[in-house]
Amino acid sequence: MAKNHSPVSDSQLDLDAVDDLLVLCEEVTRATPEGARRFIEPAPGVLSRAKSNQHHIVFGRRGSGKSSLLRKSAADLTIDRRPIAFVDMETFKGHSYPDVLISVLIKSLYEFKNWLDSAATAPASKKTFWKRLFDAIPKRPPFNKTHTASLSDELDTLIKDLEHQLREPESSEKQTKQTRADEQTAGGELAVDGGVPGTTVKSKVSAGIKAANSTEEQSKYISHKVEYLHQNILRFQSFFSSLSKLSDGASFLILDDLYHIRKSDQAKVIDYFHRVAKGNNLWLKVGTIKHRSQWYQHSDPPIGMKLGDDAKEINLDISLEKFGTLRDFLKKILMNLMAETPPLTVKGLLNPTAIDRLTIASGGVTRDFIGIFACAIAHAKNRDAEHHRGPKVGAEDVNLATGDYAPLKQEEFKLDTDAEREELEAAFASLVAFCTEDSKCNVFLIPQKLAGPVREAIDQLIDLRLIHPVKSRVTLKRGAAGELFEAYMLDLSQYTASRKVHEFQIVDLSATDKDESIRKASLVYSGS
Repeated sequence: MAKNHSPVSDSQLDLDAVDDLLVLCEEVTRATPEGARRFIEPAPGVLSRAKSNQHHIVFGRRGSGKSSLLRKSAADLTIDRRPIAFVDMETFKGHSYPDVLISVLIKSLYEFKNWLDSAATAPASKKTFWKRLFDAIPKRPPFNKTHTASLSDELDTLIKDLEHQLREPESSEKQTKQTRADEQTAGGELAVDGGVPGTTVKSKVSAGIKAANSTEEQSKYISHKVEYLHQNILRFQSFFSSLSKLSDGASFLILDDLYHIRKSDQAKVIDYFHRVAKGNNLWLKVGTIKHRSQWYQHSDPPIGMKLGDDAKEINLDISLEKFGTLRDFLKKILMNLMAETPPLTVKGLLNPTAIDRLTIASGGVTRDFIGIFACAIAHAKNRDAEHHRGPKVGAEDVNLATGDYAPLKQEEFKLDTDAEREELEAAFASLVAFCTEDSKCNVFLIPQKLAGPVREAIDQLIDLRLIHPVKSRVTLKRGAAGELFEAYMLDLSQYTASRKVHEFQIVDLSATDKDESIRKASLVYSGS
């Protein structure tokens, strides 16, 4: 990055380093293996849990840091020479079952093979390899090359068999012929007179007749890919058992963005890997969006992994309810980025009100925070001189940037929804109308006990980052005694223009009296 800066200016916005910062913002909004070094832990202990010998499902909205956490875990585990495979499930979007499972198996085994052929045996002295990819050097010695090569060859065979199976039709008729020879014996007795006068000699003669009947039988049966998977599960289990012995410890399979494959297939894919892993020191780490996923099916027998029993939950969504904690976390992300683009500083580039507004605009989603921040810088740099609002990024710049950023969310909304898109669009339009026309407030309430289509739509819209949780427990100043509500905020992009609406209230989530300001019956949304 450029280190030469423009002449002294009253505003950091005029420094050349701002251009470097904008490029960096574009780079970090997509999780990559190289980006693991920039990882910031959202809460103490999260990274340690993600690397532990336990099955985990990592929940979080798009851009919340799931992939960053999982890639950082993969990097740290690789440095510790723990066998690791990282699989991006978006690659298999649209694949049908069982091909999707076979494809994920192939990719997983290929990644383990790649790990065996590189990180498993690369000496710590090969600093160019370790420093370039992981920015650290392993302390554990490399594996035995002969044993590692043997296991890698075994993987080759497994992968080729799976690739052959993938090319086969989903079901096929196979015909067999069997020839059977049946032998039958017919017997009897024959009395013969010996012909000697005065005597009668009878001789018993057995006569046998053999008849050979040749019968040709033909049978047809269906060979399913699912049957192949069931019949070969022991081969995969055997491989991971051998891998555990070679590495003298656990192996880890990361399935990132599970929600990209068909919801009806998700539990079946997880179930297969869970069965392969059981008892073989293989641990699954699954990243996904909570309400767009099905990781367990209550059936006979059950399918998938059950939270609490089979797997533990890691939730990366930091609610706006913890506004101070969220703001500090997001501010730390900016500080780390600006450490790479001196002499820029958060204090020198943004007003305090801009940080608060950015936190609210992002809804707590890291990627949205960085994206809106970059747009806000562009607005601040391109202000007309007569409308100059100071030498730093301000709240109004963030408001304008939020509007610019909205089409990206809408595009991802279309990508992440399919059959239910029209229903969700209608549900969201109803919410926007309620907030901007009826209650005239950016925050709305729903009963905690609410169930059915309205609740399901709200859960989906949270995951789609169009509404954001504000407070999990609210009581009304006047209303049914003991009834509890939950508070949510409409995404800032939907009401920046509504500031001009007469008496439209924007609840300040950083204010100390915010809880009192939302305890109104007029904010209760019924969805009808």
